[in-house]
Amino acid sequence: MERFAIQALKKWKEKPRRKPLVLMGARQVGKTWLMKEFGRSCYKKTAYISFYNNSPARQIFESDYDIHRILSYLNIEAGFPVTPEDTLIIFDEIQNAPKAFESLKYFCEEAPEYHIIAAGSLLGVALHKGISYPVGKVELLRLYPLNFREYLYAAGEQSLADALLTKDYTLIDTFSEKYIYHLKNYYYVGGMPEVVDAFRLDTDYNEVRELQNNILMQYRGDFGKHAEPAELPRINMVWDALPMQLAKENKKFFFGKIKKGARSADFEMAVQWLCDSGLVCKVNRVNEPRIPLNAYKNFSAYKLFAVDGGLLGAMSSFDAKTIIEGNRLFIEFKGALTEQYVFQQIISDTPYIPYYYGSERATFEQDFLIQKDMDIVPIEVKAETNVRSQSLKAFYDKYKPEHSVRFSLLPHADQTWMENIPLYAVCNL
Repeated sequence: MERFAIQALKKWKEKPRRKPLVLMGARQVGKTWLMKEFGRSCYKKTAYISFYNNSPARQIFESDYDIHRILSYLNIEAGFPVTPEDTLIIFDEIQNAPKAFESLKYFCEEAPEYHIIAAGSLLGVALHKGISYPVGKVELLRLYPLNFREYLYAAGEQSLADALLTKDYTLIDTFSEKYIYHLKNYYYVGGMPEVVDAFRLDTDYNEVRELQNNILMQYRGDFGKHAEPAELPRINMVWDALPMQLAKENKKFFFGKIKKGARSADFEMAVQWLCDSGLVCKVNRVNEPRIPLNAYKNFSAYKLFAVDGGLLGAMSSFDAKTIIEGNRLFIEFKGALTEQYVFQQIISDTPYIPYYYGSERATFEQDFLIQKDMDIVPIEVKAETNVRSQSLKAFYDKYKPEHSVRFSLLPHADQTWMENIPLYAVCNL
């Protein structure tokens, strides 16, 4: 299937001052496939080394960081000469080999001509357990589940996907029914590659849910294997609370809903573990919509989003029947799914970092805020065609932003003070 991240890898390959690349992302988002496909399509040879249950490979890096010695061992491990001009070196599951991860610094300094990509599903967790991060010596690329445009490619609708980027809404709105049909399916299927591939082949909603539940079981298994025993109950409680919390529109994550009397400090480590693993993403609140947004974020108030909307639906026991029952999906599950969907598209298919706006006494919270150059853009998310933008209008009247955006199922419209963008075109933010 098509993954747009491969374009970023191609740009990395051509950089004159290229550094080793670290590919981050949760388990099952397609890191291994992407690296191997990149090697297959862009190099003559690929030296793939996985450190999962591979003690001999780990031992290569234990004694020292002599790059020439390490390369000699890699030649043996790969079974062919690893040459800098035509070979991609892949270090997979590198969280299992801390010394191999630290060696990236020496590859950068002493052998920059070699093309090296490293990845690990729980690398973020491992970095907080003492693995030394080679600051300034590696580049970072984060991989997410398939976004909606990638899903359309997988569904055989490349033309629909490409039409979105033209921003020709006369053309785009002509096919709104097709976009909404695929959008409904994407809400249910999500973007995990294995799930998308199965649905592409069989269009079996039951199989989709079975695969999603298997992935969720694997995630919960990771909790038990890699989290500290003292934190395990809290991690499970935060994870299980995601559907309930996301169903509350414009509200921060309330720990008191998880456990009576609980405070954010009680769950700080659990939330951090889930963020490090890539299974949840934190969107901080800003109390003042000013430039730069990062300087005004509230570290103690935030929303938590799941890695994938399809998995969130599985956690919520979301029924596939709602897909074929008109717009019921967009009405009943808007709190848990529509905002989750928009968030995923923003982080995976736009250059922006999302925040949200609110305060303890604010009467016009905004679902998201982004910073576009020197402007603040408020974003309101509506799940239906029957929309009222009172909160967005109140924000506009007070702060007079140059751009205001509403996502909804309505066709594209520019209302001078606000632009309505169809939900299937978040990529055009």
